[in-house]
Amino acid sequence: MARRQFQDVFEDVLTTSATIDFGSVADGNEAASDVTVTGAALGDFVLVSCAVDLADLQMSASVTAADTVSIVVSSSGDTVDLASTTFKVVVLSPNF
Repeated sequence: MARRQFQDVFEDVLTTSATIDFGSVADGNEAASDVTVTGAALGDFVLVSCAVDLADLQMSASVTAADTVSIVVSSSGDTVDLASTTFKVVVLSPNF
């Protein structure tokens, strides 16, 4: 049987995926997109990944309202036009 680390730390594990096209992100700018994750609440932890190379973009995600996760990509170098891709989102609701 596989170990279940953190099984008592999180009350809920919520998942979804969404296809997003951020378009062109210029140096020093950012782009954001909201994803619906039913049950997500302020204070939850968020993990996010995408299916393409971020090409020097930085990515973050957070719960910004009930049932809403905002994914943000920002550029601190050249302008990047990230291809349309699927983003996978995991929301962890803490048990504390």
